[in-house]
Amino acid sequence: MRAGDIGETVTVCGWVRTRRDHGGVIFVDLRDRSGIVQVVFKPDTAPEAHERAQAIRNEWVLVARGRLERRENDAVNPNLPTGEVEVLAEELRILNTATTPPFEIEDEVVIDEAVRLEHRIHDLRRPVMQRRLRTRHDLAQSLRAACCERGLIEIETPVLARATPEGARDFLVPSRVHPGSFYALPQSPQIMKQMLMVAGFDGYFQLARCFRDEDQRADRQLEFTQLDLELSFVGMDDVLELLEHITVRAFRDVLGVELARPFDRLDYREAMLRYGSDKPERRIELEIVELSDVLATSDFKVFSAALASGGVVRGLPIPEADALTRGDLDRLAETAKTFGAKGLAWVRVAADGSWQSPIAKFLTDDERSNISERAGLQPGHVILFGADREKVVCEVLGRLRLELGARLDRYDGRPWDTHFVVGFPLFEQTDDGKLTYMHMPFVAPLENEIDKLDTNPAEVIATHYDLVLNGVELGSGSLRNHRSDLQLRILAIMGYSEQEARDRFGFMLDALDAGAPPHGGFAFGFDRFALMLAGGQSLRDVIAFPKTQRAQDSFTRSPSRVDAAQLRELGLRLRE
Repeated sequence: MRAGDIGETVTVCGWVRTRRDHGGVIFVDLRDRSGIVQVVFKPDTAPEAHERAQAIRNEWVLVARGRLERRENDAVNPNLPTGEVEVLAEELRILNTATTPPFEIEDEVVIDEAVRLEHRIHDLRRPVMQRRLRTRHDLAQSLRAACCERGLIEIETPVLARATPEGARDFLVPSRVHPGSFYALPQSPQIMKQMLMVAGFDGYFQLARCFRDEDQRADRQLEFTQLDLELSFVGMDDVLELLEHITVRAFRDVLGVELARPFDRLDYREAMLRYGSDKPERRIELEIVELSDVLATSDFKVFSAALASGGVVRGLPIPEADALTRGDLDRLAETAKTFGAKGLAWVRVAADGSWQSPIAKFLTDDERSNISERAGLQPGHVILFGADREKVVCEVLGRLRLELGARLDRYDGRPWDTHFVVGFPLFEQTDDGKLTYMHMPFVAPLENEIDKLDTNPAEVIATHYDLVLNGVELGSGSLRNHRSDLQLRILAIMGYSEQEARDRFGFMLDALDAGAPPHGGFAFGFDRFALMLAGGQSLRDVIAFPKTQRAQDSFTRSPSRVDAAQLRELGLRLRE
């Protein structure tokens, strides 16, 4: 309702945001998901409606009918879209009363998250939450439209499925009809979407509900949504181009932002070396440098021991680091230990170029010179050292880079940075030295890497790819093994005998033998994508009824116990 609608008779429904009585004239701010409008009740215009309005309280549900009028000049609210107009009420009906809300239904109010989740209905009435869920809706419509215009078909896959090795615990559902047997809620539609490719649907998508029984974090939920895609007769470039199209359209449709194309492609090994992460926040202007080669003959035991055991030495140089006190550096060392380091060596370059550090006396002049040249050290710089197994060094320096980038505000000013990470290894080593899949068992190796499966499987590069936005992994995907012989070779490397592979994956192997086309796909973390576009602190801010970090729904109080009769029907008995 705007100034151009003045004079029209309107009917408005909603919740009372505020009620004010000004000398007998009652003003009610009425709220619904489209906004707020002021409704005025005057005793001489509509005495019956005015009398009813005297009883109104916040959050009551009303319907009012009246004429839209222009506000008095001194009553215009320039901060409100409807701020030039008001409804002069002629009729009022109170549809429902309401208990006193546990907090004010306003954006500016500071509310403990536990209280918000317990009183989720009131929390969802807040304008910020209405905007966030509207953004989620807009994103879903954009993603659907982008997939449809590229010819993909939306197909639903089962929610009751069989357990698969996806890397997290399954949620199990007991079968009443088949006592002792269980369904598993899908961790992803991975196998089903591959079966659709074998069945001849050469382009599929789905906003799929997925379930993983894992510990909760700000960016994890027990149940979540992903935009799932799969395509036949494609290579990596085809899939990545589609992902660019979908992402660019989403930003355009939801935020009115035009992302630059094509997206950069960053090799996994380069990402780990420069940023210590396979989902790098490249807007932070701090980069890790390799120092293993320049310290290969060092007598400093911390460095030499790490290199002798097959580890690495790397540094994180921090320009203009005067703000970091000695106490800060000591605290960073303690933080590094929580990430797996044994400690944290550091050097501060003084104004005269000298090195101030507990380790300075253990390094030769040549080693100092080589480190300075490699890291670009200047007076005022601090450099942090990581010396350990490569995985540990990446974790420690990568985490410290993020922490210091935020604390020292070392961002380059770009609002968005979107890129692909490619070139992942197919396998990774477990703690006992065995090889397992890095992402999932169905990822295909690059064509020119297949021969290495027999000679050097640990070095095989996969067709896996991740899409990263501002240091957040929006999703991941790969090309799949479409031949059963290749799939069996990969499973054998992971320790499966052929019989074990057929017992576990027989339906998949049989399907590949039925004439599977080359295919590949991707899955966007839809909740995470919505959070990036809508803003908020955690996924709970863009999910209507989320779970807490204790895996509970505070509003419905689930999970809950069930009665003995239900358990007997399922052939189950609880052990106290």
